[in-house]
Amino acid sequence: MGEAGQVLDAESFFRQSHVSRETMERLSDYESSLRKWQRSINLVSKSTLDQVWQRHFWDSAQLFELAPSSARKWVDLGSGAGFPGLVIAIMAMERPGFEMHLVESDQRKSVFLREVIRLTGAPAQVHTGRIEAPETLSAVGACEIVTARACAPLGRLLGWAEPYFGTDTIGLFLKGKNLVEELTEARKSWTFTQTDLPSRAEEGAIVLKVEKLGRD
Repeated sequence: MGEAGQVLDAESFFRQSHVSRETMERLSDYESSLRKWQRSINLVSKSTLDQVWQRHFWDSAQLFELAPSSARKWVDLGSGAGFPGLVIAIMAMERPGFEMHLVESDQRKSVFLREVIRLTGAPAQVHTGRIEAPETLSAVGACEIVTARACAPLGRLLGWAEPYFGTDTIGLFLKGKNLVEELTEARKSWTFTQTDLPSRAEEGAIVLKVEKLGRD
């Protein structure tokens, strides 16, 4: 994946991400569906539609190379319109045995996610329900990678994420300007190792890499 920079459209995303043409076609189908469904469902903020490749697709895609290529089982918490989980699933289609679990409580957004999966053939499964619900936890189980974007303050997010963590699980969380305060609060209840990685999509944003998660 290329260096940080403006991804103004599908063409610049294709150049900087180095995905295959087949993957790019699937991502473009995803974008078309997003715009179509956005007319009736509030999938993303309307103010971001003109920058959809930068604000949503590029923001999501950066996580793909931050995880070990051997990781096959992922879960995306609070998937919403599928960012970052569904973008990653489409990018991972050439990895045998890859599975992405998308957890989303909103019924209409879940229908949208399933439609994009149908259109693209992405190796993803939608779980409609609350992240912390026993039936969701049972259906998904422990994963190698846990992702989330604009889901909840870090302390609460770690509480939701912890049941999906195994011994070597990595959390990749897209966080914004309040990260320092969120970390201070989260450290009161949780122990973990962290790596702060500058976002390639948004100035001032951070990809927080969490490992060895445990309760304090």
